[in-house]
Amino acid sequence: MIKFTRTTLFFCFFCFLIFLTKEAEAIPSVTADSAILLDAHTGEILYERSSMEARPPASTTKIVTAILGYEMGDPEEETIVSQRAGTTGEASIHLYPGEHVTLGDLLTGALVRSGNDACVAISEHLAGSEEFFTLWMTAKARLLGARSSQFFNPHGLPHKQHHSSAYDLAVVAYYAIQNPSFASTVKQKYANLDHREGWPKEIRSTNRLLWNYPFADGIKTGTTRAAGACLVASATKEDHHLIAVVLHSDDRVGDTMRLFEYGFAIQEGK
Repeated sequence: MIKFTRTTLFFCFFCFLIFLTKEAEAIPSVTADSAILLDAHTGEILYERSSMEARPPASTTKIVTAILGYEMGDPEEETIVSQRAGTTGEASIHLYPGEHVTLGDLLTGALVRSGNDACVAISEHLAGSEEFFTLWMTAKARLLGARSSQFFNPHGLPHKQHHSSAYDLAVVAYYAIQNPSFASTVKQKYANLDHREGWPKEIRSTNRLLWNYPFADGIKTGTTRAAGACLVASATKEDHHLIAVVLHSDDRVGDTMRLFEYGFAIQEGK
């Protein structure tokens, strides 16, 4: 029969405490109410917190709008901005009713500068109406594997029944980033709207992660009072690719960076 001295037991207990401490340190500290981290190559969930919970997604909604825009339209097509689109409030690229602008510039304005006006113009151009376009958005998201998303506008401004989840947004973001046009747009810190009549011609991304994290390559921010600060993000390091989503975060850039560092450490350790 093996006997343990007090010293041996104390040493074993001490080692166990160190092990628990290291494990606790390995788990990222995340302020977001809902979050998820995916290995974009395998689809494996590396971290999650209330990821299936339905929440207002704010402007991360525009990921789905852009998916349809790139797949159903021609970026060179020209559209005329309607009164409704030109007077849509909050974040905008300052479209005005009657302005001529290409679909490509509308998509860039929606993704880089988070233009709500651009999203309405996209929806009207492709579907004839904002209301009909949102039916396509919900259907597309469900086809991609989003389990509970329901969209009632193309931009994410508050609506009681408009919701998604961290999991759903990770699924649609993974799909969207496979599109070269989408991927090249969301990684830009600055972009030019060369085929529009109005101002501004140059816009700056709302995604501060692009300046703060060297491996970041997109995707989309979102902010409303109900949704809080949200971020759907992509990062690539060597052969590793991650998708992170944080919703209602107190520190969306910091949360996302910590998730990515955690995920890359796991991938590099395999």
